[in-house]
Amino acid sequence: MREMASFNDEDFRRTILRALRLLAVVTVVVAPILWWKLGWQSAVLLLVGAAISGSGLFEWLRLMTAVMARMDGGAKAKPMGMVLVGFFLRLGLTVVLLYVSLKVLNGSVYALAGGLALGVFALSVEGLRLMKAWTV
Repeated sequence: MREMASFNDEDFRRTILRALRLLAVVTVVVAPILWWKLGWQSAVLLLVGAAISGSGLFEWLRLMTAVMARMDGGAKAKPMGMVLVGFFLRLGLTVVLLYVSLKVLNGSVYALAGGLALGVFALSVEGLRLMKAWTV
């Protein structure tokens, strides 16, 4: 049994990377099913939503890694300005990608929402895994 106090930066990094891997696996499994049932437009919308969700998780990893490096002493910290510029550029690109995909593709909006929700799902599964590791 591990304690919450022993959770460190590397544990956080591994948790986010496992969530990204789970997101990718679920996307690879669900996209062909959506293609078969609802058409290629809905499958592409799922992929767009999953890509946005995955990029959000990855940006969160970069942002938190930079913040934690500064809190630990800042010896090998990346410049915070560059991390924030990347974060806000990704947000802007997300808005453009959502607008273009909804305008051009005539697939199911629910597929797009499902792709966006995959990040929350993956983080929830990883959170449950961490809770189990701390309590068992």
